Amino acid sequence: MSTHRPRKRFGQNFLHDAGVIRRIVECIRPTTGQTLVEIGPGRGALTAPLLEQLVHLDVIEIDRDLVAGLRAAYPSGRLCVHEADALKFDFTALSAERGAALRLVGNLPYNISTPLLFHVLTQAGAIDDMHFMLQKEVVQRMAAAAGGKDYGRLSVMLAWRCRVQALFDIAPGAFTPAPQVTSSLVRLIPHATPPFEVGDPGVFRDLVTRAFTQRRKTLRNALGKQVPAETLEELGIDPGLRPQMLSPSDFAAIARALSTPAS
Repeated sequence: MSTHRPRKRFGQNFLHDAGVIRRIVECIRPTTGQTLVEIGPGRGALTAPLLEQLVHLDVIEIDRDLVAGLRAAYPSGRLCVHEADALKFDFTALSAERGAALRLVGNLPYNISTPLLFHVLTQAGAIDDMHFMLQKEVVQRMAAAAGGKDYGRLSVMLAWRCRVQALFDIAPGAFTPAPQVTSSLVRLIPHATPPFEVGDPGVFRDLVTRAFTQRRKTLRNALGKQVPAETLEELGIDPGLRPQMLSPSDFAAIARALSTPAS
């Protein structure tokens, strides 16, 4: 598989740095009996050391040539290769089949990282934790606190679903081909119980999206007729604030107010 040429359409950047691989495995700490799923194993650089710690490993790979290589390299049955698009994969069904919650790991293609995160988190009940390699600036947005320049839609939506912990940065040279940006390893742990109620999830999602689409405007102007200034004031929120000054629980409070039918 080492001769496989990276395919741009799949956003392939293969990890090869032994020191980085060892550090990632140390962060994951896989143990026998756990159900790990690697998304985008590529040439198997992380797959091999993970399998050293496990009885069985599931991997999801969309590239049929890499699928063939992985199956040939691990014919014993300890590696189950799912030839599939991770954006459409049913993690809940796999968890039910394995009889255990899943631990997800992977070097996520930059071009699908955000939609893949949201797809995975819709199935958070089937997942124990996640360790992903992502573009550093994406991880900064994921972990950002209210008021900072990196804080936005991704920060708020993830805060509702999980705890985010940035672990360490990975230089471009750790990959082939080397990307033009630094990567980071991030840990996500789904909340057993959400830290705040959002009312209607669709209302919450649309509210947050609308607010940060016009993040330079005040709430009064960004949310317009959807959320009257009087509603914000009743919730103790200043309509003159910009969206990045509101905490995730503030957005949740607004969403709950919008989700509650008028009496």
